[in-house]
Amino acid sequence: MEHEEYWRLIEIERRGVADLLDELDEEQWDSPSLCAGWRIRDVAAHLAYVTDPPSPLRMAAAALRVGGSFHRLNHGSAVELADRLGSGLADHLRRQAGSRRLPAVTNHRNTLFDVLVHGQDIAVPLDIPRTMPVDAARAGADQVWSIGFPFSARKRMRGLRFTAEDTDWTVGEGAEVRGPVQALLMTLTGRTVCLDQLSGPGAPAVADRLTGARSALP
Repeated sequence: MEHEEYWRLIEIERRGVADLLDELDEEQWDSPSLCAGWRIRDVAAHLAYVTDPPSPLRMAAAALRVGGSFHRLNHGSAVELADRLGSGLADHLRRQAGSRRLPAVTNHRNTLFDVLVHGQDIAVPLDIPRTMPVDAARAGADQVWSIGFPFSARKRMRGLRFTAEDTDWTVGEGAEVRGPVQALLMTLTGRTVCLDQLSGPGAPAVADRLTGARSALP
């Protein structure tokens, strides 16, 4: 997928999440997301934070304050922004949907799967249907498989072959796991909510490897 197509899809997904957030009441804003310890508003704030990140120097200073922990930095930044903007997060995300600014530690490929997956982290626990564009989900799954930190998908799923049923996409070697590419992307990022959509001889192994593993990461 071309560079400009990534950014087009990122903007569309950000606007879609903002529209979803517009419909939430206060109880929903404070309810748990799919990410352990993260409220719906915290995940929304993470998406908003990415559109207008601080300078590398400010990020480095913040990282030092939390002992260099990426996860503590990520969570703390999101909670601070969530509490500061409140329900204004939806408007902020919509205004910044076309932003191409990025934190120094990421790129546009990561940003696409980030907004796709976090849209589900918000929607699924609220029982709100949300479908990823197939091309975007395929590109996101490719990227998650190719990188190491933080998901280690290729290492965690060694000995398994993942095949999408709704597009031409397959990775890995071994016992086959089949499912919609959206479900495969969610699974490769450590989410267990789509396990019932997977089939094939390798599907039980996926469930075993995710059960009791680290909770879904933002």
